[in-house]
Amino acid sequence: MTKQTLTADDGHKFAAYRADPAGTARGTLVVLQEIFGVNAHIRRVCDGFAADGYIAIAPALFDRAERDVELGYDQAGFAKGRELVGAVGLDGAARDIGATIASCTGRIGVVGYCWGGGLAWLAAARFPNVHAAVGYYGRLIATNLLGEMPRAATILHYGEHDPHIPMSDVDKVRSAHPEMSIFTYDAGHGFNCEDRADFNPKAASLARARTLDFFRDKIG
Repeated sequence: MTKQTLTADDGHKFAAYRADPAGTARGTLVVLQEIFGVNAHIRRVCDGFAADGYIAIAPALFDRAERDVELGYDQAGFAKGRELVGAVGLDGAARDIGATIASCTGRIGVVGYCWGGGLAWLAAARFPNVHAAVGYYGRLIATNLLGEMPRAATILHYGEHDPHIPMSDVDKVRSAHPEMSIFTYDAGHGFNCEDRADFNPKAASLARARTLDFFRDKIG
């Protein structure tokens, strides 16, 4: 597990957390953060994918506004995270995601959570060298990004009791992309994160199994 520095096409330098597998990598996964930064949860996600045979890289997308951000899952953390999302913007995040993808080797997948769930969709639409994308509870997909058409194979995971993403928004995505696998779970927002009140082990385990099956099919 290492910390590396990457450079975007506008010269911005940003940190990334990288976890490598013990043997030959199946491919590379770009792991896109929630609004809480590249915190302990996101690092554990990277470590987990490395244990499954992938190089996993999580770019610190908040570095454009503030460096070394690791926020807690409380109201203060949520408010600060929303502020930083606005400061970075979609285009700023996309520049850094593009630079991360450009640094990758082998076949490339993207997986994101919360804010990163929408950004994974954006990456699948904007970067042709992405082979597969997975979005977990990405609110921005229905509200801001339906005009961005993924070119890579994409699957999505949502909680059926998510107060931030009504099922009507999920239905919008389904209607726009009937060919896409969109999974819903008896869970709330953030169900994959062990540090959140909405953590749901059953839903997290099933979603992760589906994600790994998908990446093994599309990435290796």
